[in-house]
Amino acid sequence: MAGHYDVIIVGSGAGGGTLAHRLAPSGKKVLILERGDWLPREARNWRVEDVFGDNRYVSQETWYLPDGKPFQPQVHYFVGGATKLFGAALYRLRKEDFGEMQHHDGISPAWPVGYDEFEPYYTEAEQLYQVHGERGSDPTEPPASAPYPARPVSHEPRIGKLAEDLKSAGYHPFPAPTAVLMNEADMAYSRCIRCQTCDGFPCLVHAKSDAEMIAVRPALTYSNVTLLRNAQVMKLETDADGARVTGVLAHVAGVPERFTGDIVVVSCGAANSAALLLRSANDAHPGGLANLSDQVGRNYMYHNSQAVLALSLTPNDTMFQKTLALNDFYFGTDEFPYPMGNIQMIGKTLPGMYRAEKPLLTALVPSRALEEIARHAVDFWLTTEDLPDPDNRVTVDRDGRLTLAYTPNNQVPKQKLYEKLRSMLGHIGLQSQHLVARDLYMRNDIALAGCAHQAGTCRFGDDPMTSVLDRNCRAHELDNLYVVDTSFFASIGAVNPSLTAIANALRVGDHLLQRLG
Repeated sequence: MAGHYDVIIVGSGAGGGTLAHRLAPSGKKVLILERGDWLPREARNWRVEDVFGDNRYVSQETWYLPDGKPFQPQVHYFVGGATKLFGAALYRLRKEDFGEMQHHDGISPAWPVGYDEFEPYYTEAEQLYQVHGERGSDPTEPPASAPYPARPVSHEPRIGKLAEDLKSAGYHPFPAPTAVLMNEADMAYSRCIRCQTCDGFPCLVHAKSDAEMIAVRPALTYSNVTLLRNAQVMKLETDADGARVTGVLAHVAGVPERFTGDIVVVSCGAANSAALLLRSANDAHPGGLANLSDQVGRNYMYHNSQAVLALSLTPNDTMFQKTLALNDFYFGTDEFPYPMGNIQMIGKTLPGMYRAEKPLLTALVPSRALEEIARHAVDFWLTTEDLPDPDNRVTVDRDGRLTLAYTPNNQVPKQKLYEKLRSMLGHIGLQSQHLVARDLYMRNDIALAGCAHQAGTCRFGDDPMTSVLDRNCRAHELDNLYVVDTSFFASIGAVNPSLTAIANALRVGDHLLQRLG
């Protein structure tokens, strides 16, 4: 497989996988290097004890805190990347998120490219990933040039009642934009079976619109596209002047190999993309590739997120719960004039999750009690924007070990959003003042390990002194090096970043097609 390619893509997730899909029909010779393998299809995909208790699908990799303490990051290395276990929530950033915005703790900077340039690619991304949704019901929704390609996933009775209660209380709930291969009009032929093991689980029946199913597999039907699995890229080589990447060094099933390409695209996830550039330091780039600005690895963001559950006064027997969202407080309130963020449903709490997450605390609790709590739980995910901070950063040492330094910021809006939801409970059929943390998305003790929404380590911009990439996501200092995962984000907004990564990969793909002729 070693040889020369028109484009080498490192990583097969929302960015890299989608880019491969865009380039596949061009006839250009494309190589995808994926450090993981196919995610195994097995009954354990849907076992709570395996997924949440034993971290079966989480990498065994070790990262470090600045004090040297090791931790296991919640990262997944498979074909399709992080999308294999994502919750399939594909939101657009708000139009305002692309501009400078004042937050409680400071400024969220403007992007070099505005929403209007992204909008056609958001529309294409929604169509490609077959997103279910409804225009016009979210008051913060940005302008869109087309309807969602699929009708919103319907609410089950308890969530439908919650939606009505929210409306009666004066709020504006809307159907969550959901990327699942569901055909409710003809469920006999629907790939999605509307199960409870979706959000945070691998899909045993391949019914998520993830990057493997939507992008990589279709790309591989073209003879000019090659996928190498178990191929971990260790370093990028450059010419003597440091102007171009001349070699991609990888371990393929443990065996060193070298690849060359006219264009090299890095899409390993925000932390690993930065680490790869830093590990590739050479005489021409002593601080790491594309790092003359000293910005590679800096401005790491991953959202201020909270998973919480409320107890319903009536049983919640919902199977597919992630159908509702609320953005009424996205930009703040009259009482608190700073952005607060997004509220959305997450996957339904299952009894085994309590034992998997808190084995010591639940050891003496009867299973029947846990089943009753789970049956009455209504689960929410609260997202508040964290702000880019140059000291929140990825670094690597001489041995290539990845260290992640992060100090939380913008915490007051996070607390305000929690308090706002808590104050609403009695009005929407939930036990008033009963809202508890649900840490199932972060099995490790270190909250920083929950890095599903990581972004910002190679941000794009027009000034080479303050950014790593230009507006086309090409490295300022290297003519043939691009980065197309969420590393390019200048800010992160307060919604899931996947759709923006997908849209950007399509946008950069069009640029590359033009460049390659």
